[in-house]
Amino acid sequence: MNTIQNQTFDEERALYGSKDLIVRDCSFDGPADGESAFKECENVQAIHSFFNLRYPFWHDHELKISDSEMTELCRAALWYSDHVEITDTKLHGIKALRECSDVKLKGCDIVSPEFGWSVQRIEMDDCTAESEYFMMRSSHLYFRNVRMKGKYSFQYIEDSVFENCNFDTKDAFWHAKNIVVRDSVVKGEYLAWYCENVTFENCKIIGTQPLCYCKNLKLINCEMIDTDLAFERSEVEAEITTPVISIKNPLSGSITVPSVGEIIRDIPEAGENIVTVLEQ
Repeated sequence: MNTIQNQTFDEERALYGSKDLIVRDCSFDGPADGESAFKECENVQAIHSFFNLRYPFWHDHELKISDSEMTELCRAALWYSDHVEITDTKLHGIKALRECSDVKLKGCDIVSPEFGWSVQRIEMDDCTAESEYFMMRSSHLYFRNVRMKGKYSFQYIEDSVFENCNFDTKDAFWHAKNIVVRDSVVKGEYLAWYCENVTFENCKIIGTQPLCYCKNLKLINCEMIDTDLAFERSEVEAEITTPVISIKNPLSGSITVPSVGEIIRDIPEAGENIVTVLEQ
């Protein structure tokens, strides 16, 4: 491995095509405003470095980034790259991760609208994120101890697991398929509409009109807080441990709840004996 240390780069494609390279304590910034510093690279490590220019890591293989910062001007930082590890790093540019595969993030701070689109096989541990349309159309996600705030997250994702997470996000998990969420808090409006084969286990669900138009939806030992008009036109098996404001027109399955303010059945398809109220 060759090492470059304590240098500043601002030219176009500064380290294009590099292989077996360690970059330490370097800055990618300056008046030349050059793009694509590490394009088409392989086996590169960036350690304690600063990125203030566009598109630094495109078409890279075997990439490690640690203890670094990507500013809001470092837009579209990682695209079309694979076997990537990012630790203890700030990713603050828009569209920071796209069309990548086999990615691991740990201890990162993400502030990036439209982060993580069309990514395959990503693991995220102990990270925080602020984003819109977070992780859209991605698959095989495994998140642990992730705190996320934003809008429209996890739309069209597939085959993913989330554990011990906290999501404050509107319209999460729309059209999601084959998802498990465990021991987590999910807060926001209109949760998981049109999803299929989604399970929430030991979760706290907060917000209006959740879980509508779902197929093969399961809730296992879940709390539902400030939830009204839940389960509209859904196929659902649910064990709920807290009172629900209202349940509207579930189509099939079984819902057990300690109490419910109102059960609405105003379409012919609504099942008659789906909801079991334990106080009755």
